[in-house]
Amino acid sequence: MSSTATALEHPVREDIRIEGVLQALADPVRLRIVRAIADHGEIPCGVLDLPVSKSTLTHHYRVLRESGVIHQRPVGTSKVNTLRREDLDALFPGLLDGVLAARRD
Repeated sequence: MSSTATALEHPVREDIRIEGVLQALADPVRLRIVRAIADHGEIPCGVLDLPVSKSTLTHHYRVLRESGVIHQRPVGTSKVNTLRREDLDALFPGLLDGVLAARRD
């Protein structure tokens, strides 16, 4: 892979593991991010008002990307995030729908 700052690594579908996905979705902040992306289709990293620092938010997005839950693509100086719904539904049928339908506190 290129060493450019905009190059982001994403796991291929076959490398996405249920343990990593569940761990990523277990965090309340990451779950809020996933729900927002599901509601809007795609969102830039900085648009959500979340109770964490910028560096912590960057960490949460990285965990979601590296676990295979989201796809990030650079747009200018930001990153736009989308759910990897097709991959997750193929690997773990019903998981994402169940998580998104769970009660919100």
